Amino acid sequence: MQTLSLPSSLSKLQHLCHPLRILALGDSLIYGFGDPIGGGWVERLRRQWMSVDGSGHALYNLGIRGNGIAQVSGRLEQEFRHRGELRNRLPDLMIFSVGVNDSPRVGRHDGRNYTEFNAFQEQLADLLDKAQQLCPVVFVGMTPVDESKMPFLDCMYYNHADQYRYKEATRIACNVWQVPYLDIFDLWMERGEEWVRSRLCRDGLHPNSQGYEALLQDVLAWDAIAQLTH
Repeated sequence: MQTLSLPSSLSKLQHLCHPLRILALGDSLIYGFGDPIGGGWVERLRRQWMSVDGSGHALYNLGIRGNGIAQVSGRLEQEFRHRGELRNRLPDLMIFSVGVNDSPRVGRHDGRNYTEFNAFQEQLADLLDKAQQLCPVVFVGMTPVDESKMPFLDCMYYNHADQYRYKEATRIACNVWQVPYLDIFDLWMERGEEWVRSRLCRDGLHPNSQGYEALLQDVLAWDAIAQLTH
């Protein structure tokens, strides 16, 4: 898996003398739906950082189930402005994970995508542009679904082909904007579809507790986050 060298703005974070204020924005993958044990990978990471003698980074879970790129972009600035904690302080870093809810076919397996592909690309570029004017940004990609369990909620047809197309658009946009991107889709698919299915809930869409633990370990092994844990 190709990795992007870390921007200087992100590398400088590890040298700050205070614990970081970090926002995680996105959909149910950020929220942690499907993990009654650990609350998702963001919550697991929050607990890990909080356990560091009480002085670890503060991590805010701002995931909302069902959010797509337009909803995350629409609430970006307000979420950012209200999470500094202290007077004259603003968050130091934002983690995004969004796009899977933009990719499914609506109503039938060959229906239209929930967010038209060109619109998704435009909205993604706008999101990255606006976010980078606020603070350093990193992006965690989507997990693959179990196609045999579709449709989700009897109307949303998620599939690997569309997931790949949308995650590739995200990877390319992140490369253009110099945003570190963790390609979870490719990483998990390389482990085999049986491995993927064992890490998903019965709905075929959301990771289960084992899946979120695997996702946490993938995030912790990623340079963009690993540098913040030392």
